[in-house]
Amino acid sequence: MRTTESLFERHGARYRWLATATVMIGTMSMVLASTIINVAIPSIRQAFDINQVQAQWLVTGFMGAMTLGMLTNAWCVKAFGPRATYIVCMSVFLLASLQGALSPDYNWMVLSRVLQGFMAGFIQPLALVVISEVFPLEQRGRGIGIYGFGVILGPALGPALGGLLVDLLSWRAVFFITIPFGLVGLAMAWPFLRSRSGIEKRPRLDLPGLVLLAATLATLFWGLSIGQWEGWGQSLVWLATSLGLLTGFVLRQLYCREPLLDIRVFRSAGFAGSVLVAVTIGASLFAITYLVPLFVQDVQGRSPSAAGALLMPAGLVMAAVFPFSGRLADRFPAPKLALVGLLLMICGLAPMLGANQETPMFMLMLWLLIGRIGLGVMMPPVTAGSLRLLEPALLTQGTGVVNCARQIGGVLGVNLAALMLELSASSDLLDYTDPQAIVAGFQNAFLMLLLLFLAALYPLWLMHRGTQSVSKSMTAVEVVEPE
Repeated sequence: MRTTESLFERHGARYRWLATATVMIGTMSMVLASTIINVAIPSIRQAFDINQVQAQWLVTGFMGAMTLGMLTNAWCVKAFGPRATYIVCMSVFLLASLQGALSPDYNWMVLSRVLQGFMAGFIQPLALVVISEVFPLEQRGRGIGIYGFGVILGPALGPALGGLLVDLLSWRAVFFITIPFGLVGLAMAWPFLRSRSGIEKRPRLDLPGLVLLAATLATLFWGLSIGQWEGWGQSLVWLATSLGLLTGFVLRQLYCREPLLDIRVFRSAGFAGSVLVAVTIGASLFAITYLVPLFVQDVQGRSPSAAGALLMPAGLVMAAVFPFSGRLADRFPAPKLALVGLLLMICGLAPMLGANQETPMFMLMLWLLIGRIGLGVMMPPVTAGSLRLLEPALLTQGTGVVNCARQIGGVLGVNLAALMLELSASSDLLDYTDPQAIVAGFQNAFLMLLLLFLAALYPLWLMHRGTQSVSKSMTAVEVVEPE
């Protein structure tokens, strides 16, 4: 049996970096899979003759399934240990990637994306659990920052690499590119991740809760998607159904002995605020990464390579900011750093409301750069700061909830953005091929994201209050020993 202590004895202090590298490489392959497909969306849309709302399911299907995996992760790690969880999930992920590359039609591709996302949902929160185990509390922000640097390299380089693959080969190549990273992660998992603790009781899986949550998310996203096709009355029926299922899920978690989601994490208003901030982060990261490549190709008529290259500088700068932001998170209050990041994100997004066919590429690149710097400043403090608001027994649940919230934000952001594009095309000019209709759709989508960013100021304030309360409590319990 390999415990964390025995692995430290074998590898010394460097073990924390070996463990971090292992989960970082695996997560990188999955983050790469979640974003690299964005530059291929126009080609896939043309290949399978699908519309914008159908195409976005290739992104939201991945992220929605990832949400379910994230909340199941806590049970899986306790039941099987980090090493077995990582190896099995990575293996299935690689098989799903192969299936996606060979998909004969749209339905098979969506299925492969859902399977990819479900497996990715186990790996990402597992990475934060591993980092929390191998780094002491005062260095945890640094560990998360280094991990985030490696992970962000995936979406930073992914679109540019994906654009080249689409131009030189085919959209199918974007599925193959994640496989080498996954194989390296598999090779490192066996020697560097701990096995299941023999003293831990094997928990039960809350299967009814998982089914309720899956149904909640499915009806929510479907309700947001079908309004244009079947009428908004039908859409409201699905959304009301989703709300009812969500109520059932919460009640199930409150009275279940071993819940899928421990509702106690939301007793802290500060943690609840940080979860809402994480939703904003997800919407920014995924919706803008989805929208900009489409804008460059559909509005400005540029190639997939150009669309991918546009995203790369901002992604690289964001990756470079992560380690510094992680260190700052160990020294300064997380809400203040997050506020700086949020304001930068707003400054980067606001000019995009006026983007059109004539907007120079370097201006788009500059606006993306400002926004991504803000995102890099914001993410590590929100993640590390939210976990500091929880007691140790809720740490695993907390990491899953924060990651889950970021994914739900991403799904909602992409779903609503795609809906804005279709609505503008149909209601304004009745023809999505008309550039004016496309521009109007993108401007509406960017406006929606800007309003979401402004609304995030309130949960950020809640997080600030929670952080202050924890600091006062820690000060109050300090005992000064007499000399």
